[in-house]
Amino acid sequence: MVRVDDAKGAIRVTWSQVHAFRMGRHHLDRPLPKAQLTRVVADACGVQAQVMAAAQLALRVRVRALRLEDVQRVLWQDRSVARAWCMRGTVHLVPSSDLALFVRGSSARIEGRVAAWLNRAGVPRASVERLIEAASVAMDRPRTRGEIAARIRDALGLPIEKAGSRGWGGRADAAGFRLGRTVITVPDIAFMASYRGLACFGPDEGQGTTFVRPDAWLRAWRDLSVAEAEEALLRRYLRAFAPATVSDFATWTQMTLGHAQEVWSHLEDDLCPVTVDGGAAWVLRRDLSSLERAQLNQPTVRLLPYFDAFLMGHKERRHLVDGAHHKRIYRPAGWVYPAVLADGRVAGDWSYERRARDLRVRVRPYQPLDEGTKDLVRGEADDVARFLEMPEAHVTFAKAR
Repeated sequence: MVRVDDAKGAIRVTWSQVHAFRMGRHHLDRPLPKAQLTRVVADACGVQAQVMAAAQLALRVRVRALRLEDVQRVLWQDRSVARAWCMRGTVHLVPSSDLALFVRGSSARIEGRVAAWLNRAGVPRASVERLIEAASVAMDRPRTRGEIAARIRDALGLPIEKAGSRGWGGRADAAGFRLGRTVITVPDIAFMASYRGLACFGPDEGQGTTFVRPDAWLRAWRDLSVAEAEEALLRRYLRAFAPATVSDFATWTQMTLGHAQEVWSHLEDDLCPVTVDGGAAWVLRRDLSSLERAQLNQPTVRLLPYFDAFLMGHKERRHLVDGAHHKRIYRPAGWVYPAVLADGRVAGDWSYERRARDLRVRVRPYQPLDEGTKDLVRGEADDVARFLEMPEAHVTFAKAR
């Protein structure tokens, strides 16, 4: 947050109101029925899916009686949810109808980084554009990396080489094409194409990832300009994470601060300043009354998985977790650990292990938990077991520290 002096006329709200507002927007207070699964993905402003099992558990906590097959259905049958690279250069689940909003709205920083990478590698941009164009033609239906590589080879007459890439598979198993000193792999090409609305993930085939062009795969595909997408993405972000600052938005998207400020300036007339515990932030004017009325009507405990969206929305996170425990949740290399969320704050972390007859859930509280809170944790663990199709959950609580 910023100094109160920078937000004249700000309305004072409490952290209890803020936590209740954000939990409501993420449907963590009252999960929605599974018929509204796509809405949940939209309201959470995307669900990080670098680890698909974590994305599935993130939906479980927001959707009542969700089953694994429900997630598969919206992705690969209804196709109302798409999987693509967007915010922070990471894979997310987003509503198919809003795919362009998320990918183009996140593209500015990524395009800059890609350009810098190609420049350092001495790769002619025109040659990369030819690869992207040929890949786009090839992705008229879900195709594996090998299939895409073969079609690019046939179209451009380039020999296929093997190389490591952005973390897909082993060091030398990704098919690609040599441009100067560098091999540009099919996943690299798909990554660049994603931010132009030219690629998203298709269903896996065996152990292989597939990519497909959105306009050939998604029934609800609708393109947007970058400027339209950035403004729409900021509005969507504020709906989910307000009160927030321009620095929060820059961190969440990984835009440069200067670029985030430019996008933010387009919405200034629609924003209202508030203060929370002496710090200033902003909310959409249309959401101010909801923020002021927000409250949790009963104690609420949720088991959030790795990379849960609720934990990813802000630069400064003391409102979520005490500084003494920050590194237990926000770990090196960008890993965000599973959290026990109690009334909007992190009360501990948790892990699970599948056994033959039950799901073993271990909870590490950061302060002593009363029996009522422990019972709520057990109820959540039982639902995790149900979702993972395990007979029951067995919960153990470590000593608080």
